[in-house]
Amino acid sequence: MADEEKSRVGLVGLAVMGQNLALNVAEKGFKISVFNRSGDKTDNAVARAQKEGLGDKLVGYKDMKEFVNSLQKPRSVIILVKAGAPVDATIKGLSEHMEPGDIIIDGGNEWYENTERRIEEAHAKNLLYMGMGVSGGEEGARNGPSMMPGGDVEAYEAVKEVLTASTAQTDSGACVTFVGKGGAGNFVKMVHNGIEYGDMQLISEAYDVLKTVGGLTNAELATAFNEWNAAELDSFLIEISALILAKEDDQVADGGPLVDKILDKTGMKGTGKWTVQQAAELSVAIPTIASSLDARFISGVKDERVAAEACYKTAGLAAADAATPKLSAEEKKQLVDDVRAALYASKICSYAQGMNLIRAKSTEQEWGLDLGEMARIWKGGCIIRARFLDRIKKAYDKDANLPSLLVDGEFAAELVERNESWRRVVTAAINAGVATPSMSGSLAYFDSYRRGRLPANLVQAQRDFFGSHTYERTDMEGWHHTVWSDMNSADSITTDGYNA
Repeated sequence: MADEEKSRVGLVGLAVMGQNLALNVAEKGFKISVFNRSGDKTDNAVARAQKEGLGDKLVGYKDMKEFVNSLQKPRSVIILVKAGAPVDATIKGLSEHMEPGDIIIDGGNEWYENTERRIEEAHAKNLLYMGMGVSGGEEGARNGPSMMPGGDVEAYEAVKEVLTASTAQTDSGACVTFVGKGGAGNFVKMVHNGIEYGDMQLISEAYDVLKTVGGLTNAELATAFNEWNAAELDSFLIEISALILAKEDDQVADGGPLVDKILDKTGMKGTGKWTVQQAAELSVAIPTIASSLDARFISGVKDERVAAEACYKTAGLAAADAATPKLSAEEKKQLVDDVRAALYASKICSYAQGMNLIRAKSTEQEWGLDLGEMARIWKGGCIIRARFLDRIKKAYDKDANLPSLLVDGEFAAELVERNESWRRVVTAAINAGVATPSMSGSLAYFDSYRRGRLPANLVQAQRDFFGSHTYERTDMEGWHHTVWSDMNSADSITTDGYNA
């Protein structure tokens, strides 16, 4: 087969994401070869391509060597298989048939250090490698996701044409950029998912406050979310939440809102946990995201929560959802407006925390990441796409060294404008016994960040008391230690075992 007749790119892994991305690439005019360990999925992909009129652009293979040989040189293969060992096994199989200069691109959610290891292993075989975050779910994969490739820039340049055409398109361009060297692409995708955790939790808290404290029906909630999505809260997650709230159950005869019948236990795949762990390693505060992870953990102990509800009901304290809200129409409207403001303010904090984490890692690894460009490629295709990402990009374009979005002039003005509403919502939730961990955490983050002096002076004094850790003073240079009482008079003894 002449090289010009061969496929421009290959794809391994034909589950929902892989199959949809392959069809997307084919639809954009690029011939693509596909392969899957189980041949039935290859057959399904080929059948779908033929059904959609793309049969001449998508070719299936069931032999790895034939698959690799069907590609134009330098051969470029995208992997979309489960993270971890399956990726290593796929790389091993591909590399047996590849030649120097060929390219492997892992499009899964992978731990960034695994990507850095694989880059070194690929280089030892004279292959190029990229770890590429892909966001947008199955709909995004089919119609245009956001892509975050990192690793070998030469690999990116070789496939840039395909990626640019296949990603979501916005007024700022295609939602793809070369993120940076090493595992930068995977790390940015990981933080994207952490922000997504926070965003989803914040929206669920807004829903809970309006439903439990305000007594809104699902129809009223859907209307409110649709109105929000037409203004400053315009985002994919608000949009789909409105659709979810309006969806009737078509699986049973009596119907009713489907969302009310879904078990209140949230799953996860690990990227949110990685985000929180990395924030701890880098000493970056991300309370909105961290509390959203805790909320998922708490949701998982359903039986314990049901038992606790019964326990406290017996003790005379009813659960929040047992209350019957009695708000006037005017009070209900005020609550809706306040929740809208609180949600927007909290979202700013969540994105600010995520950006700070990306910047901290970039500094540590010397990646040189462009935060404005990260916001730009999230404007379309991805799960956290939102209207205000354009303004986040402008904030970092104006000041690449901006310490936090919270001190950008425009965002600061908006937080001040929403300040009173934010506090009313959190107060109303606390008084009603409705947990708002991420919204409350966002407000606490805001209050802490904008305060010049915190009570950390007492914490540091305590550390010096029991561990002789010393402290700095506001009126003198250097580090100091005090014998606070007879309890710690043996201050010359180092008590490393009591570090806190």
